[in-house]
Amino acid sequence: MTRRGPRRTGQRRPQRAKDVLHGPGGSHGGAFRCVGCRLDVSVVAPGTAHRNHCPSCLVSLHVDRRVPGDRAAGCGGRMAALSLSVRRDGEWVLIHHCLMCGELSANRIAGDDNPLPLIRLALRPLADAGVPARVMLAL
Repeated sequence: MTRRGPRRTGQRRPQRAKDVLHGPGGSHGGAFRCVGCRLDVSVVAPGTAHRNHCPSCLVSLHVDRRVPGDRAAGCGGRMAALSLSVRRDGEWVLIHHCLMCGELSANRIAGDDNPLPLIRLALRPLADAGVPARVMLAL
């Protein structure tokens, strides 16, 4: 095995595309590979009809336009979980931000989402040093 010279920082080798084939006969089988943590994720999710984010790291792809599951967005960019919101009925929704086009979207959390990143998102405003604690307590 030959050793190549040291890589320059910031220079990455392009990664080849991987197609996840889980079903019988090599079909897609209702799964996708997360663009954030590379976990193989089933599209079946408790509490929602259209899984659109990874239950482990909460990263999503910009594939839906207006209706969940329509897969009509042409962007295809990576969407980072920006924050959480709570609907009037008490349901939590993730606010995703597309890193390519800047669009925001609200997505229902699923029953199998990892609670640790959800709590980290919920507590993020409290950890911000720019907001004094007494202001948060006054709310």
